[in-house]
Amino acid sequence: MTGIDINEVLAELGVNQLNNGASTGSNWTATSGSQIDSYSPVDGRLIGSVKVASADDYNKTVDKAAEAFKAWRMVPAPVRGEVVRQLAVALREHKDALGALVSYEMGKSLQEGLGEVQEMIDICDFAVGLSRQLHGLTMHSERPGHRMYEQYHPLGVVGIISAFNFPVAVWNWNTALAWICGDTCVWKPSEKTPLTAIACQNITQKVFEANNVPEGVSCLVIGDAEIGKLMANDKRVPLVSATGSTRMGKSVSQAVAARLGKSLLELGGNNAMIITPEADLKIVVPGAVFGAVGTAGQRCTSTRRLIIHESIFDKVVGTIVNAYGQLRIGSPLDQNMHVGPLIDIDAVNMYLDAIEKAKAEGGKVLVEGGVLSGEGYESGCYVKPAIVQVENHFQIVQHETFAPILYVMKYSGDVHNAIAMQNDVVQGLSSAIMTNNLREAEAFLSHAGSDCGIANVNIGTSGAEIGGAFGGEKETGGGRESGSDAWKIYMRRQTNTINYTAELPLAQGIKFDL
Repeated sequence: MTGIDINEVLAELGVNQLNNGASTGSNWTATSGSQIDSYSPVDGRLIGSVKVASADDYNKTVDKAAEAFKAWRMVPAPVRGEVVRQLAVALREHKDALGALVSYEMGKSLQEGLGEVQEMIDICDFAVGLSRQLHGLTMHSERPGHRMYEQYHPLGVVGIISAFNFPVAVWNWNTALAWICGDTCVWKPSEKTPLTAIACQNITQKVFEANNVPEGVSCLVIGDAEIGKLMANDKRVPLVSATGSTRMGKSVSQAVAARLGKSLLELGGNNAMIITPEADLKIVVPGAVFGAVGTAGQRCTSTRRLIIHESIFDKVVGTIVNAYGQLRIGSPLDQNMHVGPLIDIDAVNMYLDAIEKAKAEGGKVLVEGGVLSGEGYESGCYVKPAIVQVENHFQIVQHETFAPILYVMKYSGDVHNAIAMQNDVVQGLSSAIMTNNLREAEAFLSHAGSDCGIANVNIGTSGAEIGGAFGGEKETGGGRESGSDAWKIYMRRQTNTINYTAELPLAQGIKFDL
């Protein structure tokens, strides 16, 4: 590793060589179940191990969260916000260590690992202000002497299923809002990144203990898909927030819907950047390249497709191919590197399989992929970012592959043809257009434009600011997290009518005399 002592990082964050897999706060449940060994994709070394929580551990944890909810919901929202404010302070204090652990366990660059912790800090800051703004509306009643208004109440236990690619930020996108809303949280992190979850629980609990927060407001249950199934089917958990593949999301959604619960889904993306003849290539190239290779293509908002006008196709592709020749691939802890490893060997195999499928369908490889070996690549998880010229209808192009494979394709005619190509996939997360033409930009943002939850002009598809609601449409799931009014899903809405007269007039003028 470069400049980081992982043992010091683990010690600062309270992560042990062998950890227990369930926590309701300060209490960790020792289980006799199986064990998850967390190996770093950076160098293939064992970082630590976790005992997997059992179904009984899960049930006891949810019981504790449900019990804690009864007390936590009665704490004034601004007081809950003050606790979250202190969590932001603690995250600032441990930003370097937590960011390093994110980078080492997941494989994203150190800069991106630190950026992910900064997202946690930002959402906490956002939630603090929001804790004084959980407002409803006041309406005029048609009946004299009546007042109508709506208010929002805490929902209950929020279940959180997160993915490996953002192992800490997405959890905190949910918890920061849920906590200020008065909910308690039970987190099932990815089994590929359990140690970052334990670190977050440790940081949180110190803050909660200092503020006498009830045991069970922040809970952690580490396990495989079976824990996720228990959560999806659990009537004690009124809201399940799930981030991951579309396949996983459909399973969660069906189980939650069957019990009439609520689900917040953040699923697959197949994000395109449209490049028109009016685009400024000075911003096209860095936007496209970072979008495609950042986090080794393992962002849900990674740029998968470039839709380029035929008149500039050769010029744009040639420039991007040249930029790919300058990419440095290596340890994400070395800030001189542009691209780190994939999460594991399974991801490497999916990457190789996708390239072969693209070629079999008639794709033309413009930048060769492949697995790197030798010194610095001992984990076997380092691959070369690839570029393949394709047609949008290719089956593999319609599929999201979590890897640095960029598909490039031509469009002809006007921008509406490009928009139709962009929308012609089942996913609908993020999208971008590069143009200096106002009419093209507005067409892209119009009702007949991008069908994605995120639509950007002259910036890439990846990355999001806390202030805006994050999420997508179609098979991306329709959920919204983070900013704007995303807080409302963590609460239940109630309409109130108050009669302050001595009469009882009925609505719509109905008469009911006794």
